[in-house]
Amino acid sequence: MIPLPSLWSAACFAALVMASPASESLDRTILPIQLPKRPLTDELDARNYKAPPRVEPTAPEGAPNVVIILIDDLGFGATAPFGGPIATPTLERLSSSGLRYNNFHTTALCSPTRAALKSGRNHHTCNMGFITEMATGIPGATGEIPNTVAPVAEMLRLNGYSTAAFGKWHETAAWETSVSGPHDRWPTRQGFDKFYGFIGGETNQWAPYLFDGVAPVELPDDPNYHFMADMSDKAVAWLEFQKAMTPDKPFFIYFAPGATHAPHHVPADWIAKWKGKFDQGWDKIREETLQRQIAMGIVPKGTKLAPKPAAIKDWDKLSDDEKTLFKRQVEVFAAFLDYTDHHIGRVIDAIKATGQLDNTLIFFIAGDNGSSGEGGMNGMFNEYTYFNGVAETVPDMLKMIDKWGNPETYPHMAAGWAVALNSPFGWMKQVASDFGGTRNGMVVHWPKKIKTTGQVRAQFGHVIDVAPTILECAGLPEPKVVNGTPQIPMQGTSLVYSFDAADAKERHSTQYFEIAGNRAIYHNGWLARTIHKAPWEPKPKQSFADDTWELYHCENDFSLAENLAAKHPEKLKELQAVFLTEAKANHVLPLDDRVFERAIASAVGRPSLLGDRTSLTLAEGMTGMMENTFLSVKNRSKTITAEIEVPESGANGTLIAQGGRFGGWSLYVKDGKPGYDYNFLGLQRSSIVSNKSLAPGKATVRFEFAYAGGGPGKGGKGTIYLNDEKIAEGDIAHTQAAIFSADETADVGIDLGTPVVESIGSEHKSKFTGKIPKLTVEVK
Repeated sequence: MIPLPSLWSAACFAALVMASPASESLDRTILPIQLPKRPLTDELDARNYKAPPRVEPTAPEGAPNVVIILIDDLGFGATAPFGGPIATPTLERLSSSGLRYNNFHTTALCSPTRAALKSGRNHHTCNMGFITEMATGIPGATGEIPNTVAPVAEMLRLNGYSTAAFGKWHETAAWETSVSGPHDRWPTRQGFDKFYGFIGGETNQWAPYLFDGVAPVELPDDPNYHFMADMSDKAVAWLEFQKAMTPDKPFFIYFAPGATHAPHHVPADWIAKWKGKFDQGWDKIREETLQRQIAMGIVPKGTKLAPKPAAIKDWDKLSDDEKTLFKRQVEVFAAFLDYTDHHIGRVIDAIKATGQLDNTLIFFIAGDNGSSGEGGMNGMFNEYTYFNGVAETVPDMLKMIDKWGNPETYPHMAAGWAVALNSPFGWMKQVASDFGGTRNGMVVHWPKKIKTTGQVRAQFGHVIDVAPTILECAGLPEPKVVNGTPQIPMQGTSLVYSFDAADAKERHSTQYFEIAGNRAIYHNGWLARTIHKAPWEPKPKQSFADDTWELYHCENDFSLAENLAAKHPEKLKELQAVFLTEAKANHVLPLDDRVFERAIASAVGRPSLLGDRTSLTLAEGMTGMMENTFLSVKNRSKTITAEIEVPESGANGTLIAQGGRFGGWSLYVKDGKPGYDYNFLGLQRSSIVSNKSLAPGKATVRFEFAYAGGGPGKGGKGTIYLNDEKIAEGDIAHTQAAIFSADETADVGIDLGTPVVESIGSEHKSKFTGKIPKLTVEVK
């Protein structure tokens, strides 16, 4: 879709943003900006030569600071400023002196939304049809952001902005996340001078694996550490330093917490604040939320609750145990959001303290998609059970209820809460064909320009509209060439026209949606859609050809409660044709509803860093190897051979570990004796420990695992050898079939993050006290 030119820009551009005399003649449509040709001279003596005026590519005079705040997995009906049950004072503060957008949309999934947001192009145009870890070889879904869709951060940086990103990234191709790179799709080569955060899709808030630029970060030895507080500290420190050094240079901050994506981790005192606040259950919460939304003008009068999925039980039909567990789950979630909003407030306060909040353009996007139903019907104490196809029971989870949200859990909530927090809509994250998956509240705050504050804007918007809005507000043209690469034009439409015009006709009139076969088309106030698969379903129940399409008139049906397909079959047919046109133009076709099958790179044409290699030779200090860049040891036999040097004082610590507290394995030495532990999802631990101690000097410790076969996730027999002598053996009942962790790593000589073996510990406590000059991992 080609964006319309902004009439606001033509009328007000000159008054708002004026280019400095030194740079106003520069061509900003080609980036980096081409500076004037250096003059030649015949002058021999520099004392007699007058240097030409210096030309520096600076931001246009008066260009605002820009901040994008992007919350993770947060539904439209969660926050109080949008009628929800969870108070968010920072969002409330910004909305009261800014604008609330109630018709703003995301893609329904993490990586796709982020790529579209930063580039101003549709997610398939950015090759981000799904999350990076499940990319395929099909154009539109390769997970490789092309150079033809340069991010707005790079455009701002090359136009004189300081740029920084904090928090979640999740836009780097999975096989490019090792020390070998390439680092082209890491934040510091995607427009950001500074990056502090995690590369993958989620992180343990108590023990994250972080990068500062491309350098791994050593976590502090602080029992109260939490990443949300840490990333906020780093953002505040950076912006204060930036303004101290260059107060007239605008900044761009991308602030993307891991919250409120699972795991829901939050300090206990914040959880206590929410006890009893959701006792009425998810059905009543939906009703109460809709009533508030109507009263506040967030949704039109007459809006109805869309039907919830049939798989979601009515609250009054749950058992007492289910209600007890589920209430605790959402209390922790609410506390997580509350805690997150608090720390965002610290960042806003820091901007205010510099005296520049008035000319800071803030986009607070309350969710990169709807709230997540990936917790299934019962939620989970360990989210990785979902990814490995293991069901957790309510009785087992009740045993952990008092620990829910603390470092001993990696929790998610029941899908019924996702529906409630997406009110008034019916579906959730991953369902791109329902506004419960794609409609997210957004607040825009810019006191210098926006004068009609505290109002609601109802024009259709999408994340691809944010980048062109930023360029217009900064007084910058959309570049045609960036870093030598001709650019695909932005597909979004600037929202500036709506800032002071509540009744302005919407300019973004057509938008496709598609994630894993769930697909829809918005066109001139109508939506045609099909629900192909629920998030908790491993596979769809029908083929694409057999999908049932529905039709809604969004202008009169905010929540998609009345299907008009039978009444207007011609309109449905018209919109289906529009979808196919948009899908073909944006690399959406062919449709792909595979999910867990995509985890195996070779099965879907995704590159693998190690390819067909069956062995990997490492040494002490080689750490931080993410799962997609390490040899896959799942569902197969393996041999680990460690050549070590034992000091006179004896040896202790990790030889090699992969994963952590919520799933993984480790070969280690404890009290001088070699051992191997397999931690099956934190549910069952198999330990094989020798009674023979290591003597000082050189030694070879070998572990062999003979996989039993018979399908994925089976067990096998493990044997430990010392200098070719068998010293221990035992059975391992189960292994993890699909994934160990999103950000726990494989490490030689230490166990980073959380511990696989609690008695060995993690981080510096687990460091091997001897030497490991060579360690080989082999698979069969």
